[in-house]
Amino acid sequence: MKEVTVDKLVFKENLSIIEQMSLKDIMFKWLGKPEEGIDVVLPLEYSQTVFAKMETPPETNLMIERGETFRYVTLTEDNQIVIGVLDTNYELKFRIFYLEERLGV
Repeated sequence: MKEVTVDKLVFKENLSIIEQMSLKDIMFKWLGKPEEGIDVVLPLEYSQTVFAKMETPPETNLMIERGETFRYVTLTEDNQIVIGVLDTNYELKFRIFYLEERLGV
């Protein structure tokens, strides 16, 4: 994943059902296809506050890399997959999610 500044990102205002399901599927695969399913390990709910995203409920605290907490996944107008995480200082960081890096392509 690569860190970017928020001024470089233009998020979609709404996500189609297909885009929502695709983001859930991407996160399921990224997490290693947990047996429990994505909805148990990482429940994602569609939200359109400020911009469209698939976000975790406040009580969900999935820790990922470097002690960061996953908050949401979304798409930019250029169809880049972006995740929002809280770092150890509870600052929101945006990262572009490159499938090629994750899949080793």
